Amino acid sequence: MEKYSINQPSVVTIGTFDGVHIGHQKIIKQLVNTSKLEGLKSVVLTFFPHPRMVLQKESNIKLINTINERYTILNSLGLDFLLIKTFTKEFSRLSAEEFVKQILVDKLNAKKVIIGYDHRFGRNRNADINNLKVFGETYGFAVEEIAAQDIDDVSVSSTKIRKALIEGDITTANNYLGYNFMLNGTVTKGKGLGKTINFPTANILISEDYKIIPKQGSYVVKSVIENTTVYGMMNIGVNPTVNGNTQTIEVHFFNFNNDIYNKNLQIELLKRIRDEQKFESVEALTQQLKKDKETSLQFIAAQNA
Repeated sequence: MEKYSINQPSVVTIGTFDGVHIGHQKIIKQLVNTSKLEGLKSVVLTFFPHPRMVLQKESNIKLINTINERYTILNSLGLDFLLIKTFTKEFSRLSAEEFVKQILVDKLNAKKVIIGYDHRFGRNRNADINNLKVFGETYGFAVEEIAAQDIDDVSVSSTKIRKALIEGDITTANNYLGYNFMLNGTVTKGKGLGKTINFPTANILISEDYKIIPKQGSYVVKSVIENTTVYGMMNIGVNPTVNGNTQTIEVHFFNFNNDIYNKNLQIELLKRIRDEQKFESVEALTQQLKKDKETSLQFIAAQNA
């Protein structure tokens, strides 16, 4: 068990919170409000790795956020404490009551627990909110339920957002997230083809292999580089026009030519322009990139109008 304990009375919510989407944000807003009204410390208990990564060895689940992204987003929501518990097989074997006693009561000093109507916990996820209420009577904490309809009438789920990303529906994903889906990575040297056709690109290398990468194609993007917002267009794909065969993520920034090699960038995806396609020549590809740039600039102008 990690060494952490909270010695002031707290209100706790528990979950994986992949995506920290608008449904999650609503829960956390309720948590923070309750903590202020009732004089309790607000605590989010989340887990990493994702339980499915640990319990289903063949699971190749891809996550909306890296753990660093999730930490940053959760931390921006006004919490008193954010705890990231290492999820292990040993931890998964705790019974529901052991989890309640050892974690919620002994470590987190919970006086209230706020959870979704469908939350399940304990070994084999065999306990639900009704069990939690019974434990609450035993151990002296209240349980507040978040009803399905409170999570925005549309049941926003991390699964739906992952599906939208895989289908390239970045607009739906961003609407459900309540912020722009992002990719964080390091700028590395590519083959340099972009430079030769006047579309120099930054190759983005993402080190977390569990991070979901949206459908291949071209996207309008933005990034903050050296405190300046810079727009551009990004291609996710294999560069079929030049017979590429490994997937790359390349960003061409507009009106920008600073040296950013080896820098870490956060790229926000705003809109999908088109599928990746193979052109009969580099010249044809260049013509399409000019059109894509025009499309992107029109979209950005409309956004900022």
